[in-house]
Amino acid sequence: MDSGFNEKAVLSYLGLPADYEPSPKTSTIQFLRKHLPQLPPDVLCKFSYITTPKVRTTLIPIRNRRLRYVNTHPTELGFTSARNRWPELWEGRERTGEGGKEEKDWVQTQFLEGQTTHVGKLGHLLGDYEEEREAERMRMIRRELAETTIEEEEEEESETEEEEDAGVEVEESEEEKRRYFELLVRERFIYGLLAGIDYDKVDYDEGLDVDDDRETQDRWFDEDE
Repeated sequence: MDSGFNEKAVLSYLGLPADYEPSPKTSTIQFLRKHLPQLPPDVLCKFSYITTPKVRTTLIPIRNRRLRYVNTHPTELGFTSARNRWPELWEGRERTGEGGKEEKDWVQTQFLEGQTTHVGKLGHLLGDYEEEREAERMRMIRRELAETTIEEEEEEESETEEEEDAGVEVEESEEEKRRYFELLVRERFIYGLLAGIDYDKVDYDEGLDVDDDRETQDRWFDEDE
């Protein structure tokens, strides 16, 4: 997996010694936490040989870039394209609660799948932070993704409750299914869970940064050091 990664070239670019710690190859995430803003895209893209989109989700700047990208409403994540690309999501496999279970199982057991030789102490990351903190962060992302439709959804929920109170069985509308699907696709993209997507063009795009990213990028990981 790491045949295209040149550790010496990365260290040389930053003017760092060969024995520098954290090592870009054996402690990859810790290294990127410190130096991601200092590396250009053509160097950063080499880290895709030794990381996965799921693992890179732990880096705040990269999560922020993904969030800003989905909020530009890219065609590849739009309804028509996404439904053709990931039909299993549209067909309802994750509408019965299986999606939430899969996300939880991944966070608890597969977050570092196949990457323990590259991320060092990150193997203990999830045990260091409260599940409640992670859940709140996910809720915040959901709110931001859906902020343009909140009022409409509340009105629809109110109408649904009134109909249910009257004993009327209400089926989910096609528009509601579509909106849920679009939100699901965008959320899974942020967490590195969509197959067949070119994450590199987003993860290493400096144009998606804002001024406060550097101030917040290490907030989650201060205790790890």
